[in-house]
Amino acid sequence: MTGSAPSSKKFGGLLTRKMRWGLSWRGWLILILAGASTVIFLLLNIQPFLARTQRVNTKVLVVEGWIDEYAIHAAVVEFKNGSYQKIFTTGGPIIGFDGSTNDFDTTASVGAQLLEEYGIATNLVQMVPSHIGARDRTYNSALALRNWFHQHNVDVHSINVLTQDVHARRTQLLFQEAFGRDVTVGIISAPDPDYDPKHWWRYSEGVRQVLAESIAYFYARVLFHPPENSAEK
Repeated sequence: MTGSAPSSKKFGGLLTRKMRWGLSWRGWLILILAGASTVIFLLLNIQPFLARTQRVNTKVLVVEGWIDEYAIHAAVVEFKNGSYQKIFTTGGPIIGFDGSTNDFDTTASVGAQLLEEYGIATNLVQMVPSHIGARDRTYNSALALRNWFHQHNVDVHSINVLTQDVHARRTQLLFQEAFGRDVTVGIISAPDPDYDPKHWWRYSEGVRQVLAESIAYFYARVLFHPPENSAEK
């Protein structure tokens, strides 16, 4: 008896039969437990991973203009409670106005108007619109802000960006990509009141937000590559 695996051939060697290894019930049990543990880990950690808050010491607060009013209210509280000197709103064309070149047809303008309605003095709010709306809106909004700082000779070494809930991790990544190493980008996530972040999978809004943003973050982290000439704009 040899140590080789038994095999047989039929039809002139066109078909073969060989011994193969397969999972035992113990193996399947371990595999199922490992899979269940992974799912539980993701359920408990993916939402706080995406809805990151990491403030830095800065006088500049940036608000993404497309966010809902609950997040605008959070931005007002953040600005009043912090040591900020100026608040900037960013954003591209409103959906349906992608071909517009009017600054007031942008979410940056909408965000600025809402901040003023919520009590921020007009002279403290500066809208910085982007006119690129077809794709990569967050990155292009960050580029527009960076270019505005350069054009107006505003020396900035750090900023805090406030955005909506699970969009935070991706926003920080793309703003940091746009500004480069010379500017430290902090991030503030305004929690969505429509679902419990600790049990997000029990709410349709939570599932929609977390799953969609997980895919978007994967794209931004792995597949997105900024144009080579973006640093020169």
